[in-house]
Amino acid sequence: MLKVIVIGSPGAGKSVFSQKLKNITSLPLYHLDMLYHKTDGTHISKEEFVIELRKILEKDNWIIDGNYQRTLEIRLKECDTIFLLDFPLEDCLLGAESRIGTKREDLPWIEEKFDEEFKQVIIDFPKKKLPQIYELIEKYKTNKNIIIFKTREEADNYLEMLKNIATTYNK
Repeated sequence: MLKVIVIGSPGAGKSVFSQKLKNITSLPLYHLDMLYHKTDGTHISKEEFVIELRKILEKDNWIIDGNYQRTLEIRLKECDTIFLLDFPLEDCLLGAESRIGTKREDLPWIEEKFDEEFKQVIIDFPKKKLPQIYELIEKYKTNKNIIIFKTREEADNYLEMLKNIATTYNK
C-alpha cells in the first residue's frame, strides 16, 4: 500500500479516514479540495488542477482523498489501493451537516451553512456518481487492492486492525 485513493460520497468521511490512514502508514496525504480550492472561495482552473494532480501522482507514495470524478480515472490508473466509502445516504448527509462551522484541514475555509446545492449533490451521488465509480473500479481492478466499506463501523474496524498490525510490526 504505497499509492492510495480514498473516494466516496461527500460527507462519508473520506478526509477523516485518510487522516487516520496517514497516521498509521506515514504516507503523505493530499486533499483534492485543498488542491482545487483557494482560501477566498475561488478555485484554480481544471487544467491547473490536472497539472498539480499529476505532480502528486509522480511521487513514490501518497494518499489522495477526494472524488473529483473528472480525474478519477487518472488516479485509478496510478494507485495500488482503492478505499471506497459506500455509506448510506443518511450517514453522508449527517456527516456533511455535522462538520458545518468546524475548521478542517481538508478545506481552506469554514463552511457556514449546509448549502442546498451541495446537499443535492450528496442526495444525487448514489444514483449519478456511484455507478460510474463502480464501473471505473471494475475497469482498473487488475493489480489493485480494493476495499469497499458499507458502514463507518467497517471502516473504523479496518483502521483499528491496521493500527494493531503496524504496532505489532514496529515492536
